Amino acid sequence: MLTNSLLSNSFFNRTNVVQIARELLGHILVCQNSAGIRSSGIIVETEAYNGITDKASHAYGGRHTNRTSTLYQSAGTSYVYLCYGIHHLFNIVTNAVGIPHAVLIRALQPVEGIDLMLERRNLAMPSANLARGPGSAAKAMGINLKQNGLSLSKQNNIWIERPLNTVDSKNICAGPRIGVNYAAEDALLPYRFWIKGNACVSKK
Repeated sequence: MLTNSLLSNSFFNRTNVVQIARELLGHILVCQNSAGIRSSGIIVETEAYNGITDKASHAYGGRHTNRTSTLYQSAGTSYVYLCYGIHHLFNIVTNAVGIPHAVLIRALQPVEGIDLMLERRNLAMPSANLARGPGSAAKAMGINLKQNGLSLSKQNNIWIERPLNTVDSKNICAGPRIGVNYAAEDALLPYRFWIKGNACVSKK
């Protein structure tokens, strides 16, 4: 265990989703299964989605559907959706209730529960690919639609822990998000953040 210091929902209840996405790097995502076994990973890559003004966001233009309703909930809520009917993607809702901002967790550096992660991914040996990319990260952590709409807390067996050491700003890179070409000019926004040189970061 890297740290016992839980990240409170107040961290997410701020107006600047881009800043939050950047500051999440280095924090630890933890999931605990029904047997009490922890899986955890250092967050090494994120993407910010800026709500109704962001053409890449599910809530662009104020879109409000059964799926996107979670985005309008309180800060620190888990937003999980199925992408292409195959991959679950894990996001964290930010800002005030009714403002659909969110941060996508794109990649993790596995720390605990690696054997369980390998089993979930149907892999034999650990590698940088274990939790690289948002679909792989969610699958390795055992995250699916059952976690959608949950507050990040130990009570719900999914939470974020603070790192022992913050990531130095000189080691943080920024660039366009991946897979959002449909968003026209917003696809070029530097809303993706990653830890420089980390092998677990997505390969564009």
